[in-house]
Amino acid sequence: MDLAGLLAVSLLVILVLGDWRHFTRWTLPSGNYGCPVAYAEDALSNCSLSDLPPRFDANGLLPLDHGMARHFPDEQRILFAPRTHQSLSRFRTAWPLKGVLELDEAGGTLRLRCTKRMPWSSALISLLWLGLVGVGTLVFVVKFLLAGGAVSLSSLMLGAGIVGVGALVFVFGLVTIAMAYRLEDQRLMLAFNELKAELTRS
Repeated sequence: MDLAGLLAVSLLVILVLGDWRHFTRWTLPSGNYGCPVAYAEDALSNCSLSDLPPRFDANGLLPLDHGMARHFPDEQRILFAPRTHQSLSRFRTAWPLKGVLELDEAGGTLRLRCTKRMPWSSALISLLWLGLVGVGTLVFVVKFLLAGGAVSLSSLMLGAGIVGVGALVFVFGLVTIAMAYRLEDQRLMLAFNELKAELTRS
């Protein structure tokens, strides 16, 4: 049993590491990899697709003050992401974000459609964590009531205490994920604004 558990944990760690490695690579397939969590649109006036290549180096890379961007001209896409060591806060969460821009030119205006993505493992583990706590607490309440746990004050207090702990764990998870997402989104949008400034720089 211990060996099976160790193998399961090892496999989970390998899958998570592989997921993060693929998520953080600067290639086109990796740019489209990850769980989409939000969308945004913007537009740059007096900017065209032909103006973009000179902004990037021979490898299509553009260093930013707080991140990095890579241009894929054939696909009309830009991948960008913050760099933790360049960010205002170097604290790294388990919910990193990157952005993929779909480019479209119309009437001298460059339209940007941004998809924000996070690693699949981060999204799935978060859902699994909240789901187990939430469903587990509800199952306990149902079984507790069906077993007649509310017949005495002591058993009722015990049941309320367990439900309270489950609710606290659930709320703590939500708050943790929300705060981490807010921090990572601030980092991503800082890199996005720097990218727009570079693209429109005269």
